Amino acid sequence: MRIATWNVNSVRARLAHVEQFVAEANPDILCLQETKVTDNEFPRKAFAAMGFTHHMIAGQKSYNGVAIFSKLPFTPVETRHWCGKDDKRHLAVTLENGMEINNFYVPAGGDIADITLNDKFAHKLDFMTEMTDYFRERRADHNKLILVGDLNVAPFESDVWNHKQLLKVVSHTPIEVEHMSRIYDSHDWIDAMRHFMPEPEPLFSWWSYRARDWKAANKGRRLDHVWVTPALKPHLAAMSVHQDPRGWEKPSDHAPVVVDFNLDGLA
Repeated sequence: MRIATWNVNSVRARLAHVEQFVAEANPDILCLQETKVTDNEFPRKAFAAMGFTHHMIAGQKSYNGVAIFSKLPFTPVETRHWCGKDDKRHLAVTLENGMEINNFYVPAGGDIADITLNDKFAHKLDFMTEMTDYFRERRADHNKLILVGDLNVAPFESDVWNHKQLLKVVSHTPIEVEHMSRIYDSHDWIDAMRHFMPEPEPLFSWWSYRARDWKAANKGRRLDHVWVTPALKPHLAAMSVHQDPRGWEKPSDHAPVVVDFNLDGLA
């Protein structure tokens, strides 16, 4: 089973990119973030044509939005309002094999890493705290949970192009890393990307639009993640960051992340 996660930065603007990526990578499940479109205007027919016969979407005009498209049947998990806001940042589904997929778009947090000066940063930390509480309350050895999405934090030194220069930049500040560590601990999550590419190997999934030649500069950050609970660790088979879409015409600033699972023996 192949799962892909991608902050597509407007699904309608990048629909051709999605179609090309799906044709090349052939994911069974595609989780999108920052779709930026209301549900009634979502291009569902195009995804059906790609072979995704099951879907769950939650969108709003111009901002945020998440979607899960699958070639495998699933049951929707009841959605919730994080931090009391219905801002379309989370969806979850359960597959017939009992695996639950949680697709998150964590708030970016604005530009100032100070909760007293920046409400967006305070919202981000509150959101992450709720994630910790949510998974800690649900913790159980038998849980087969997958958490994917744009979590907007690059937690390790090797997840950013320059650790010292980014210590005060939102996405890599110590307080954000601390909050992410708490989410990790909430269910003893396994970082699937680092499972296959351990530190200190640099690993990025996002490159700013500001760089004239993003690939040559390679000033990236790993903002996109795939985590699994311990029950699924033996089933991890492969991981890749597909950088090519970042170089296509008018791209998203994020690259898709793909993780393969071997479901043999999955109880």
